[in-house]
Amino acid sequence: MTVTSAWAPIRYPIFRALWIAQFASNVGTWMQTVGAQWLLIDSSPFLVSLVQTAASLPIVLLALPAGAWADLVDRRTLLLGAQAGMFVSAAALAGMTFVGAASPGVILTFTFLLGCGNAVASPAWQAIQPDLVERALLPQAAALNGVNMNLARAVGPAVGGIIVATAGPGWVFALNAVSFVGIAAVVAGWRGPERVDRGSRERLVEAVRAGGRYVRHALIVRRLLYRAILFIPAASAVWALLPVVAADNLGLGSAGYGLLLGMVGIGAVAGAFVIPRLRARAGPARLVTGAMLVTAAAIGLVATVGNPWWWASPWCRSGPRGSRSCRA
Repeated sequence: MTVTSAWAPIRYPIFRALWIAQFASNVGTWMQTVGAQWLLIDSSPFLVSLVQTAASLPIVLLALPAGAWADLVDRRTLLLGAQAGMFVSAAALAGMTFVGAASPGVILTFTFLLGCGNAVASPAWQAIQPDLVERALLPQAAALNGVNMNLARAVGPAVGGIIVATAGPGWVFALNAVSFVGIAAVVAGWRGPERVDRGSRERLVEAVRAGGRYVRHALIVRRLLYRAILFIPAASAVWALLPVVAADNLGLGSAGYGLLLGMVGIGAVAGAFVIPRLRARAGPARLVTGAMLVTAAAIGLVATVGNPWWWASPWCRSGPRGSRSCRA
């Protein structure tokens, strides 16, 4: 295997073990999303959309302090603590679902807590990458982590939808809890390099302020944030309301919704092979603008056009009042 190979980081045992464990956890996260949204599908669309809000809001609230925290404390300990917290949250939600006590408030609360764990762990996860592979392989490692997430986004919803349809949502929450054990086990057995003591460190508040000053004075970062603020809220509507569209407009069950959501992941994986060529031809700025336009068009189609493939799919059968639902 050559150094320039896209799969070169996999030859490092610790990176390979963490990549596999992270894939299992990412699959569990997408299964969790399907289960949480489908539990609320008979409630109002507002409550369904709040699942996405509960999962994403912690990243908005905690991204900056979590990044500072990852620089101030032992990252291995931080990752282990985050995995333990997410395991407890997912296991508690599974238990309450099994006993029939998973009210909308309970679902949203534990989804928020899981989002907090993810928000705390993400900066530390990114920061340990140079400790896992050689610095020259960091671009390949970053690309493989992106492939990891997109593959999980293709597999997780489909598997989660089938499990919800056949066994119930409690089992996807339980499996998600188990997925955190794998990451914790790998991290617990890993010993990163000793961090050099550079004397007194910044306090958390001071580090957050320093990050804010950097964003305020870095023009390119501000432009990226402005573009993200314009794009992300509108694009998030798909994740928030897709289960409502699947159930009400297409008459799909949980298995059909999971497959529908998995198509997004399949598209992301396919895009990963096309994007490098498009970037080389059009440049990153035009590529991002074009991607935004394509996303806008896709959202418009989702809102106005029913997909006939789903209606004709052998997964679907006729239901009450002429509706159609999907079986696992």
